[in-house]
Amino acid sequence: MFQNLQDKLDRAFKVLKGQGNITEINVAETMKEIRKALLDADVNYKTAKAFTDEVKQKALGQNVLTSISPGQLLTKIMNDELTELMGGSTTELDISNNPTVILIAGLNGAGKTTFSGKLAKYLKETKGKKPLLVAGDVYRPAAIDQLEVLSQQVGVPVYTDRESNDPIGIAQAGVAEAKLKGYNVVIVDTAGRLAIDEALMNEISAVKDATRPHEILFVVDAMTGQDAVNTAKAFNDRLDFTGAVLTKLDGDTRGGAALSIKSVVNKPIKFIGTGEKMEALDVFHPDRMASRILGMGDVVSLVERAQQQFDEKEAAELQRKIRKNKFDFNDFKSQIQQIKKMGNMKDLMGMIPGVGKAMKDVEIDDDAFKPIEAIINSMTPYERENPDVIDQKRRARIAKGSGTELVEVNKLMKQFGDMRKVMKQMSNPAAMARMMRGAPKMPMGR
Repeated sequence: MFQNLQDKLDRAFKVLKGQGNITEINVAETMKEIRKALLDADVNYKTAKAFTDEVKQKALGQNVLTSISPGQLLTKIMNDELTELMGGSTTELDISNNPTVILIAGLNGAGKTTFSGKLAKYLKETKGKKPLLVAGDVYRPAAIDQLEVLSQQVGVPVYTDRESNDPIGIAQAGVAEAKLKGYNVVIVDTAGRLAIDEALMNEISAVKDATRPHEILFVVDAMTGQDAVNTAKAFNDRLDFTGAVLTKLDGDTRGGAALSIKSVVNKPIKFIGTGEKMEALDVFHPDRMASRILGMGDVVSLVERAQQQFDEKEAAELQRKIRKNKFDFNDFKSQIQQIKKMGNMKDLMGMIPGVGKAMKDVEIDDDAFKPIEAIINSMTPYERENPDVIDQKRRARIAKGSGTELVEVNKLMKQFGDMRKVMKQMSNPAAMARMMRGAPKMPMGR
């Protein structure tokens, strides 16, 4: 996400590297590079120009403290201005009404139906709501089937009417069903088109008038760049939507949509989709996104994702087992599965300050855990619970059963053994103290 933009901004900041102060000449040169980087990222031209003019104005006349460099100062100004450009602060959904009606709009292929399922899961599990999905797309083949499959995955019911081809009537009936059965959020998935046309706009406007939604979310594919912003403007002129949703931010996106939408239509981005899985939905935080674009990481979002996946009781039980040196392959496999649920591995690495840049040319396959899981699955239940019994004969059988090489099984066993030792030491304060006493002393500066 935003990797190309991040690289180009890095190069732009190098103009100021080693400079003792900020001058009109070196700032102008840096701003020229930054504007070029933004335009290459498909940011709207007026937005890019206004942004760089604002950064330049704030940078000039700033006193560079002896403790920071001009490049660091400009990074701070850029971070503040990027945050402001993308909305300044997080804008939450208004789900105070009962029921709250949320209308989902956008073009075909933007990911409206998938987002509807993700949103239902988010509201149910994070906000404690009781949502109802409404299948309002009567044109796209299998749209109703897709929403039914997603509803089963997230454990949220869906209202359908396969006999009707009237999206307005279906939306109204879905809202009535929610009121009748006590659902407090109604998510209405609507039909899209391959391009903006009058029929689509008239229909979605009629659905809006019939359901009087409290939130209208415009779903847009972030990979379409500047086209996404133009589409957003056309939809906003007709619907006056309350917020945008950027999907497919895990793809090879240039980031222009994220940086331009707020300034062009003056509506906040409320959510971003970061993958195919139902868990891959994040509330949009402008400040955190600005930090990531500038390669400064996003530890807060990483911790939040971890908290969503890791169960407190399970964590306490795991800690008890580690203290007693009972951590086994069942526990190890459980940890892998929880990490996988957190999202795309490269995306997760990019949230750690400094790691994103270091890993930019490294391909991290989301299937990287598959050989490890295959090896663990080839163990007997007894072997998983008692790793110490796995001798060379058992290892050879496990390698054959998992379709891996013996060397891979041996490597995993060694890494697992080393990990157990470290975990055991970390859970023992006395052992940790002994380790610290035995650590080599760092030379002190004079």
